[in-house]
Amino acid sequence: MTLGGILLLALLIGGALIAGYLLVDIPPANSAATAQSNVYLYSDGSQLARDGEVNRVNVPLSQIPRTVQEAVLAAEDRDFHSERAVDPKAMLRAAWNTLTGKGKQSGSTITQQYVKNYYLGQEQTIKRKVKEFFISLKLGREKSKAYILEGYLNTSYFGRNAYGIQAAAQAYYGKDVSALTTAEGAYLATLLNSPSTFDVVTHPQSRDRALARWNYVLDGMVKKQWLTPAERTATRFPEPGKVRAAAGLSGQRGYLVEAVKDYITEHGILDEKTLAEGGYRITTTIDRRRQGALVDAVNEKMVSKLDPEERPVDRFVRAGGASIDPGTGKVVALYGGIDYTKQYVNNATRHDYQVASTFKPFVFASAVENDSRTQDGRPITPNTLYNGDNKRRVTGTRVPYAPENEGQLSYGNITVSTATDLSVNTVFAQMVVDVGVLKVKQTAIDLGIPKDTPNFVASPAMALGTMQASVLDMTQAYATLAEHGRRTPYTFLEKITKGGDTVELPDRTPEQAVSREAADTTTSMLVSVVDNGTGSAALAAGRPAAGKTGTAELDRAAWFAAYTPDLVTVVAMMGQDPDTGTLESLYGALGEARISGGGYPARIWATYTKTALQGSDPVDFDLELQPGAAPSPPPVVIPPQEPGEPTAETTETPETPERPHRPNRPGRPNGGQDEGQNQGRQNEGQTDGQTTEGQTPGETGDQDATPGTTTGGTIAGTTGGILGGTTAGTGMIPRPSPPSEYLE
Repeated sequence: MTLGGILLLALLIGGALIAGYLLVDIPPANSAATAQSNVYLYSDGSQLARDGEVNRVNVPLSQIPRTVQEAVLAAEDRDFHSERAVDPKAMLRAAWNTLTGKGKQSGSTITQQYVKNYYLGQEQTIKRKVKEFFISLKLGREKSKAYILEGYLNTSYFGRNAYGIQAAAQAYYGKDVSALTTAEGAYLATLLNSPSTFDVVTHPQSRDRALARWNYVLDGMVKKQWLTPAERTATRFPEPGKVRAAAGLSGQRGYLVEAVKDYITEHGILDEKTLAEGGYRITTTIDRRRQGALVDAVNEKMVSKLDPEERPVDRFVRAGGASIDPGTGKVVALYGGIDYTKQYVNNATRHDYQVASTFKPFVFASAVENDSRTQDGRPITPNTLYNGDNKRRVTGTRVPYAPENEGQLSYGNITVSTATDLSVNTVFAQMVVDVGVLKVKQTAIDLGIPKDTPNFVASPAMALGTMQASVLDMTQAYATLAEHGRRTPYTFLEKITKGGDTVELPDRTPEQAVSREAADTTTSMLVSVVDNGTGSAALAAGRPAAGKTGTAELDRAAWFAAYTPDLVTVVAMMGQDPDTGTLESLYGALGEARISGGGYPARIWATYTKTALQGSDPVDFDLELQPGAAPSPPPVVIPPQEPGEPTAETTETPETPERPHRPNRPGRPNGGQDEGQNQGRQNEGQTDGQTTEGQTPGETGDQDATPGTTTGGTIAGTTGGILGGTTAGTGMIPRPSPPSEYLE
């Protein structure tokens, strides 16, 4: 009976194979062979962009260099010439690896891939796989290997809207396919695995992965004896050329389309090849009015002031911005650069600039979330005293670390709130150790920072913002704080349709990432940064706001991350050489000795936010603070005066924007403005940060500041500065002079 059952099963399988072979015909070419364009819409349904006509030029196999053909085979199917059209073992192995969580893998031969590209489609269904199986068998019997390889090379998608090897040769190297070198052919073969990810020009953060894949291709050619070891050793990576964007994607349109495409593919909504087939109608979350407001704000506050002829460093200036509705997670505006056809790297989504002091709020949020205490057992609250002396050695860590404060300033014992206002590096370097670097990293991830963010190393220097998150990632994390600790994953999509079908979008159910107490107490301190500290330029928005400034090592980037209760926006300025692509310092840009987060980025933020929220009533923060977080009004400290001298209250200070009216909130008496506060917090528009001198080797830090700081202006007549109602007892508190950029 067992033998009979086996024989019957074999007959049934054999019969099914024969029937399938006879019944399934080789169909005509599918629509992908003449792929359509995708249409992208604003949230109101008006057209944002169309991603252009398909770029395809078919060439005979004889025009494709032999080494280029072999590079493709080394990447995709090394046994192509000797194997059958279908490899059942490879298909079963790929299915098993996918089911066991080793990642989605393809068990397809080049014949099967060609059938999928030319005759069928990219959808992942059993019906399509069955058809692919039988068409591949029939094609393998009826057509030559040369015919199949030629068809595969002419139908494969290589990214940059290039279908086929000839279009790819032009898109990446500006040459005919017949002129491609072995190294260039190996790079184009690399792109077949993941076209956009492995484009080292548009995704520089993926360069290491692309190089690893390129080396894998060349090593495969050596194994198959298509390339000698000596030739392999002499081969150097061929840098592809710049992206030549379609004219229809000029301005911000190209950045928006690129960001939406990346979101679709990275979230597994559609794979890259399926999306490239076109025909999709994609309604985005981008608000047309707010998008225009963000572009106008950048142009008014920054671009209009650039003068590259007078100041060569102005050529390096870039800007990126992102704006999210914290309640829905919808990205309502995005600024990627001056023009996609001129600056092809999206500054809002790139991952190669340090976030600097904008990371510091995550350290404090983690402290509250984990009920952390100082080394001597005191709970960490906004009123907890820390020593803010310059180059103070961090205790509790094996690796010696003594970061500098901006301007080498020492503050003595100051509260965490004051340290946040002034962005005192030594306080947060100690706090991250008190909380635990792994706990802080996990809190940042919970808030929305991707765990694979470059340079996201759990160390004391992490507190100063050494990681390289994108502007969009930071907007997501601050949106979680704005929404009382509830993280709603951001999205660019309202709807995707094709024909009469609607594509399913991923679930984005909000979740409580950190406690409301942790998020709201952090927000209360960031309100003070805007009211009393380095972010005072944001007051020009005329809205209650919370935010943090940040300036990266060597002034390569300046950040302002801030939010109102109903809108979160992050703006960054960046320095990059337009010719070489190297990151550059912004010293002297726009006529300023230093570029700080509290300067141009904060002004752009204020201008945009004021327009974006126009027509709606101001909303104040509704905060639930941790026990012990509410500050008591500090005493007025009046130093002795000589006859005729102005009193402390009448000493002239820089003019700052008028503060918006705030109803009284818990923990912030007098409508949120602390009268008679200490001089260290009374200076509006101060800046903060650090230089890299004296740091632990390999660690960089924040330079969130502008020049002009001095050690004058100390509180006189006391044996120890009185801060937050507590006698510090450590001497005078230096008062940095306000930066010139706030004296406009």
